[in-house]
Order: sequence, then C-alpha cells, then structure tokens
Amino acid sequence: MAWPNIFQRGTLFSRFSHHHVVVFLLTFFSYSLLHASRKTFSNVKVSISKQWTPSAFNKSIRLPVEIWSSNHLFPSAEEATLFLGTLDTIFLFSYAVGLFISGIVGDRLNLRWVLSFGMCSSALVVFVFGPVTEWLHFYNKGLYCCLWIGNGLLQSTGWPCVVAVMGNWFGKAGRGVVFGLWSACASVGNILGACLASSVLQYGYEYAFLVTAAVQFAGGIIIFFGLLVSPEEIGIPGIEAEENFEEDSHRPLINGAENEDEYEPNYSIQEGSTITQVKAISFYQACCLPGVIPYSLAYACLKLVNYSFFFWLPFYLSNNFGWKEAEADKLSIWYDVGGIIGGTLQGFVSDVLQKRAPVLALSLLLAVGSLVGYSRSPNDKSINALLMAVTGFFIGGPSNMISSAISADLGHQELIQGSSEALATVTGIVDGTGSIGAAVGQYLVSLIQDNLGWMWVFYFFILMTSCTILFISPLIVREIRHLTQRRQARSLSE
Repeated sequence: MAWPNIFQRGTLFSRFSHHHVVVFLLTFFSYSLLHASRKTFSNVKVSISKQWTPSAFNKSIRLPVEIWSSNHLFPSAEEATLFLGTLDTIFLFSYAVGLFISGIVGDRLNLRWVLSFGMCSSALVVFVFGPVTEWLHFYNKGLYCCLWIGNGLLQSTGWPCVVAVMGNWFGKAGRGVVFGLWSACASVGNILGACLASSVLQYGYEYAFLVTAAVQFAGGIIIFFGLLVSPEEIGIPGIEAEENFEEDSHRPLINGAENEDEYEPNYSIQEGSTITQVKAISFYQACCLPGVIPYSLAYACLKLVNYSFFFWLPFYLSNNFGWKEAEADKLSIWYDVGGIIGGTLQGFVSDVLQKRAPVLALSLLLAVGSLVGYSRSPNDKSINALLMAVTGFFIGGPSNMISSAISADLGHQELIQGSSEALATVTGIVDGTGSIGAAVGQYLVSLIQDNLGWMWVFYFFILMTSCTILFISPLIVREIRHLTQRRQARSLSE
C-alpha cells in the first residue's frame, strides 16, 4: 500500500519549529478558556435554579420569607429550568450571528486583536452575570438576557480566529492529525470548567463564574502580547509557499466536483496569477465554495446534539439519577474525554485515506447505536461513564473534525489557492450555521424534556444524527467513489 504524503515525508512533526508549538498551545488554551466559561454555566444550573426560586426550594437561605419572596424570579424550579434553557438558546443564537460577523471581521483585521478583545470582554460580562448580580442580590430576567446576548457575540470571536491562525501555520500534510488533536481544546475547556466549578461550588455558584472569568481575562492579555498570527510576521515562508514544492499539494481533501477541472466557478477571486495578495472574499463567495453548504447544514444537526450534551449533561445526571451536582459535573468529563480521543483518531484515519466524509459517516452510524445504549444506562456511575465516553467518541469526534480540520480544508481549497483571507469567513459560516442549529436545539431539549421526558430527548438526538449523515451523503458517495477509483488505478499500475 502506498501511504499518503503524511508518511512519505518522514516524521510529520519534524517540520515544525518552536513557533508552531507556541501557536498551537496559545490557540489551544485560548479557546479552552472560552469553553471553560461556557461550561461553568451548565455546571451550576442546579444551584442557579435553586437561587432563583422561592424559599421552599432554598432551605439553606436564612433570609426572611418576605424579603426572599420579593426577590425571587420564578415560582417553581420547573420555570427556572425553562428559563435556563432559554438563556442557552439566546446565547447560541447571538453566538451564531456573531460567528458570521466575526469570520468576516477576522479576515479584515488583525486576528490577535480580535481574539484578545473577545476574550477579555467576555470575561467582564461573565463577571457581571455571576458575581456582581449575586453580591448585589439583583435578579432580573431582562439583565440576564442582555448579558448573555453580549456574551454570545463576544465569545463568537474565538473559533474563527483560532482556526484561521492554525490554518496559517499548519498545511495540508497531516492536518487531520494536527487539527484532530488541537480540536480537543473545546473538550479540555469543558473539563477545566467542570473542575473549576466543582472545586469552588461549595462557596456559591458566583465563585465558579469569578474564577473562570479571571483566568479567561488573563488569557486574553497573554494572547494580545504573545500570539503570532502567521509565519510571515517573523519572516518565515507561509504554508502556501511550502506546499508549492509538494507534488500533491494542490489536490485538496475537499473536492467540489468529481474532477477539479469540471468545476467552473461563476465568480473570480483572483484576476490573474501575477497577483500575490489575495483579497478577502465576500460572504456569498465563501458560501459558494464546494462543500461549504453541505457541511454547514450537517454541522447544524450535529452541533445540536453535541451542545445538548455540553449544556444539559450535568443537569441530566443530577435530575435523572439524583446524583449530587458536584459529582455530576466531574462525571460529565468522560464525554469530553471520548471526544478528544475520537477527534484525534478519526483525524488520523482521514489523513491516511485522504478523505474525510467516509470516516464521518462510519462514526455517525455508530453514534446512533451509542445514543441508544446511553439512553438506557443503569444507575451506575462506572457504566454510565463508559457509555458516556463511547458516545463522546462517536459524536464529539466528528463534531471536532468538521469544526476544525474540515473547515480548514474548505478554506484552503485550490479554487482560492489556500487564501487565509477566506479561512475565517468559511469557519464562521460552518460554525455559525452549526450554532443556529444548536440554539434551536437547546430550547427544544428543555421543551421535550418537560413534556415527554428524557427518553424522547434521546430519540430527538438520534433523528438529528441521522440528518447529519443525510446532508453529507452526496459527499460520502463521491469520496468513496474516488477511493475506489484510486485503488483500481493503483492495482493496474502494479
């Protein structure tokens, strides 16, 4: 068997300098911190729900009934839970809108400035949402909604920027492995957020927000002074210049037609080969790039499922099995562990095959079975953790691959000659569409759970996972056909 380029060039990581390592780590931990602050909200939902309901649900509160009753937000825990689901939806809708904007802005302004501004500003909003409102005993639904809209918009600066920076530093060779490992940043952030929240939750939910906001703000400062956006900033040739020397560098992993020559775009991004500086492409042009729309729609369905686990898993464990909130927070980490392993291994396999869609299809088919198994998990923490990790492997893994490696592939197609000026916009479109699906899903999850129960929520997840496969099915068929043709050509040449 002739191994792909990743193995023909010797050790993949030998081509990387210490600058690559620093960029990898800074972008990795910057997005981890953003995700940690999001995870904190899902980890303290039970505590917030108790704080927002009357004294009957707050026996530990030593305030007189009259004072508490004049300040509570909701008459029952059920209504508080529904509002928490509404906040999730508000956050994700504003996050989705922000992603479309941030992608365009990131392609036109300095990525380091945009990322640092988003991290620091989001940290300040989280600080007001948690500690400030609780210390002042000021509970207001309108204020919470406004703050969470602002947090969604500010947090949206993160993903398009970090993917674009990574795309500037790491080329096609081994992108599935590198981005598969790097995309674990979201899962590491979830783990970090769960650990930070559970460690200080005994002092009050506001301290969980305080700790994550402080760490995130410090991270934003480090990014501003330490991140190199592209190799050209320090005089190192960019990845396009390096890949021009590679024989197969112009054959993308994402193909818009069965043969590249068959695709004739109805717009021009570059006027001629003499132009070395590519202008940032428009939103419409980015949407017209081959594969962007199918993967965006597929990611809308898949991110709905993935983020439902992200937002509701600790609450589900505590609500359905009666486990303590801190224990549920720690146990939910296993979903992210599965996602980390799944994203890395599936990225490696896709590099070997030089195709992404068939790997996604197989993983998503197995994800349906894992969802059925997890929905019937017994009241046993060890078995639950194992089933949770398997579910994370088959759902979190494909989600990480679409949002990172595949987004980078889409933004570095031959059609635009690997222009980094398209990468943030394409990433914003894919992740923004995914966030719209996730936003709708969070409200539906709370609605389905309240009226039909948790089992119907899992049926809903199975339906959305199946829709993910459906949206990328044309790409699956095309790439399997390419693999078959390549194998036949290799057999004839031997």
